[in-house]
Amino acid sequence: MILPDFLKKGDKVGILSTARKIDKRDIEPALGQLESWGLQPILGPTIDLECNQFAGSDEDRIQDFQNMLDNPEIKMIWCARGGYGTVRIIDALDFTNFSKQPKWIAGYSDVTIIHSHLHTLGYATLHSPLVMDYMNTTKEAYQSFQDMIFGKYSECKIAASKENRIGEATGRLIGGNLSILYSLSGSVSVMNTKGKILCIEDLDEYLYHVDRMLQGLKRSGMFEGLSGLIVGGMTKMHDNTIPFGKDAKQIILDAVRDYDFPVVFDFPFGHIEDNRTLLFGAEATLKASSTEVTLKYV
Repeated sequence: MILPDFLKKGDKVGILSTARKIDKRDIEPALGQLESWGLQPILGPTIDLECNQFAGSDEDRIQDFQNMLDNPEIKMIWCARGGYGTVRIIDALDFTNFSKQPKWIAGYSDVTIIHSHLHTLGYATLHSPLVMDYMNTTKEAYQSFQDMIFGKYSECKIAASKENRIGEATGRLIGGNLSILYSLSGSVSVMNTKGKILCIEDLDEYLYHVDRMLQGLKRSGMFEGLSGLIVGGMTKMHDNTIPFGKDAKQIILDAVRDYDFPVVFDFPFGHIEDNRTLLFGAEATLKASSTEVTLKYV
């Protein structure tokens, strides 16, 4: 797995949207934060661009991302927002120049498509807050992002949730948004999960749909040989008038009951304010005891 070079002061960071439209005014606080870290934000033309709900047409978003990939002065591409739309452009992107000079791709939610696709190509990425999240993200989450992009990553230690399945696991971190991972089934962007630690999170889903997605991942073999499972925010879940009968945690435990890998809940990442940055593709060790959980990069 190839890790791009970590950033240093003076480096340029490309800012764009692969999905929904975004107003520059909504990201100005984050741009100021980048500058305070000694970095130079470079805005792509998809910022402030509008085509219905998207940040410009598919062609606009393809061209913006491609230009950032091919520009050797851009050391990281930080996605401004998620929503929907990245799947419409991923197959048109050419990673030839990127492979000669890899750079960090950072973001989460709809950006899961890029995380998964690049993992299949052998490159590490950053599951991180989006540019637009700055005003609604904890100081701890933004500190983890700053530390990570400058190569100062360290272990994350949290209190154990009572639903956790204790144990230890070692493997490369992979994953992202559950709905996106489910939607990639059968495509060229599907990751090999064997021996790895899968991270999942989601937002605004019906409980029966969560069950359907997990059963889909199970049937496609994504839990076979998995080393560990980390569950972040399962935020704003919904139920029907006739209840499903289980909450999100119970649904997950039911889906993986045939496997013996450790399962950790309430990890600080996903559609929550404390969205810590994860280094996808890096080798990590997960230790889950009855009292605490530790994730440490090897």
